[in-house]
Amino acid sequence: MGFFSQLFGIDKPDDAMQQNSSRLPGDSGVDDMSIDAATASAVLADIDIDTAIAAHENWKLRLRNYLDKKSAEDLKPEVVCLDDRCDLGKWLHGSGRQRLGRYPAFSVLIARHKFFHLQASTVVALAQAGDREKANQTLDTIYRHASNQVVLLLKELKRGLGRQLH
Repeated sequence: MGFFSQLFGIDKPDDAMQQNSSRLPGDSGVDDMSIDAATASAVLADIDIDTAIAAHENWKLRLRNYLDKKSAEDLKPEVVCLDDRCDLGKWLHGSGRQRLGRYPAFSVLIARHKFFHLQASTVVALAQAGDREKANQTLDTIYRHASNQVVLLLKELKRGLGRQLH
């Protein structure tokens, strides 16, 4: 069972016993921490998770092109760091928070998404400061890790929500 499946209570209905045993301390049970099919359907109607994944995966190419001076984009670190401007961020801070904000895993996704934007901003700032070596190193390490975390969390969320509909 995946991370979101555990923390959101997304499981097959016949796995109720396993759900109870996978709860975090302090959780009161399946009824108040599990996502029902209607909520899962509404979340999937709110956001195209595949498009959000593709957009975040595309950031690496955008940053690589920026570092290699193959891009005419005017990236500003003070804008890139804002995690509520992209489509995923707007959803996370809007209807996503309304529907899923009570789940611990949703807070993790928001934090990882914010960290992703901070690392992308760091790459841009380093490049603008003339430290291309450090910018490339950041892109290939911390940024890549942050990006992978967001993508993995989104894939797990999609998988778990999709299971609720079948």
